[in-house]
Amino acid sequence: MATVRRVLGDKPGIAPGTKAAVLTALDVFGLDRPTKFRTAKDGLVGLVVPDLQNPIFPALVEAVSIGLVKRGLMTVLCTRTADGVSESNYIELLLRREVAGIVFIGGSYADAGPEYGRELREREIPMVLINAADETDGVARISVDDEAAAEQSLAHLVSLGHERIGLILGPEGHVPSARKLGAYVRRMRTAPDDQSWRELVVHVPFSMEGGGAAITRLLAQGVTGVVCASDALALGAVRTARRRGLRVPEDLSVVGFDDSTYMSVVEAPLTTIRQPVRAMGAAAVKLLDAQIGGQSPPAEELLLEPELIVRGSTAPCRRRPAEAG
Repeated sequence: MATVRRVLGDKPGIAPGTKAAVLTALDVFGLDRPTKFRTAKDGLVGLVVPDLQNPIFPALVEAVSIGLVKRGLMTVLCTRTADGVSESNYIELLLRREVAGIVFIGGSYADAGPEYGRELREREIPMVLINAADETDGVARISVDDEAAAEQSLAHLVSLGHERIGLILGPEGHVPSARKLGAYVRRMRTAPDDQSWRELVVHVPFSMEGGGAAITRLLAQGVTGVVCASDALALGAVRTARRRGLRVPEDLSVVGFDDSTYMSVVEAPLTTIRQPVRAMGAAAVKLLDAQIGGQSPPAEELLLEPELIVRGSTAPCRRRPAEAG
C-alpha cells in the first residue's frame, strides 16, 4: 500500500517497472488514473466486436491483441451481451478510461450509432475499423477484398461446370455483402437489362439458421452451387440440403467465407475463402500505433487479398439445373 501511495503521489525514487505495474493494475481493475498519468501511451486499447460466436471475430481479436501487446499497449475486450450491454455502453466506459485507441471489428462501429461515432471523431480518438459494415470516411479502415472473394468463389464453381449459382448474403445494407453482390452481378448478368440474377440472391441474418432458410429458397430455383458470405451460412446451407436428401458435394456445391476454425474437419470439409487474419491484425496495429503517435488516419481503405481454399464441399456439376431441388 505504501508503494501504491508513493506511485500515485508521484514521489521520487520509484523504479520505472514498479510504477508501470501499479498504473497497469489501476487499468485492470477499472480505476481511474490520476490526471498526471493519463497519457495516450499509458491507456487501454478497446477491441469492440459484435459477438464471439462467429469464430472469425476471436481470431481477429487475437491477431490484433498480440501486436498491441508487443507495442506495450494493454487491450480490453468489449463484446455485446445477451442481457443488453451494447457497443454504445462500452464506448462510454472506454472514453472514461482515457483510452489510447479503439479497434472496431465487423459491424461494431456502425451498431454503436452515429452519435457515438461523431463523438469519437470529434475527440480525435485513434480508431481502426476492420471489415466495417458501412462506409465511413475519416476513419482508418481495413477490409478483406470482398469483390475478389466473390470472384474467386464464382470462378471456382464455374470451372466445375456450375451454371445456376446462388448467393447467400448478410442483411441488406451490409457493405461487405453489397460488395460481394456487385461482383456476383457482374459475373452472372448476361445483358445490361438482365434481372434474372435477383431470384438467385438471398439476404438473411448471419447464422446457420439463416443459411438453412436461404438454401431452401435457392434449391427451389434450381441451383447446383451456392456462394455464402460466411462459414456459418454455408454450414446452415449444408445441413438443410442434407435434411432434404441432397448430398454435398455430389448434388450441391457450397463455398463459404472466412475459413473459420474447424472448417477443414467438418463433414464435408468446407471449400471457403480465407481471410488474411494475421495480416489484417498487423495492419490494424500499425495504423492505430501511427495515430497514437500523432499521424492522421489514411483517407483510403486498405484492402487485403483473400485466398480460395478448396476442400470437399465442391465438386463438378453432375446435374442439369432443371433437375435441382
